[in-house]
Amino acid sequence: MEIRDRILEAAKRVYAQHGFRGATTRLIAIEADVNEVTIFRTFGSKAALFDSLMHSHVAQSPLPLLPDEPMNPEAEITRWGTSVLQHLREHSSLLRKSIGELEERPDAAVSMCEGPNCAGMLLTDYVLRLQSLGLADADADLQTAVSMLMSALFGDALMRDIIPNAFPQSPEEAAARYVSTFLRGLGVRAATPRQSDLRTAS
Repeated sequence: MEIRDRILEAAKRVYAQHGFRGATTRLIAIEADVNEVTIFRTFGSKAALFDSLMHSHVAQSPLPLLPDEPMNPEAEITRWGTSVLQHLREHSSLLRKSIGELEERPDAAVSMCEGPNCAGMLLTDYVLRLQSLGLADADADLQTAVSMLMSALFGDALMRDIIPNAFPQSPEEAAARYVSTFLRGLGVRAATPRQSDLRTAS
């Protein structure tokens, strides 16, 4: 791993534990096993280092894909939701720190949430395709449904260990349960073989 990437990974770990103010360049240098001077030679300043960290996080955030041709909405969205929830859980400490410092460093919170926000936009587009195919209610409140599902995923990732009674589903089943309720709210139906054949023939 290149020194730049090693420093960024170290900064991510230190920031997740201590926040921006507590994540000193000395702690980051120790975590990265480099000289503190190397950090300033590589990034110029602590602020520039954290700007690079946020850009790096956005670039590396996976965007789970949904198929252009829906075939099995429940299975497809459950895979999507499971992937999003796993990503949020893996980065829950980073998200908590950036949200906690929202007033001081708003750009950091926006950057940390950009991947999930984009994933939510992809989900919206997918459900619009379901509606156009007659597989979801045309008058369903799509924006509210997507907002509620994303809120459930965020809340699960960030708060399950703090208020476990609010999340009675097991961690393994949670995404599937959220998605099932989401689909019922939209009146989503499974694609029938006839509908699949029609799409293939068109």
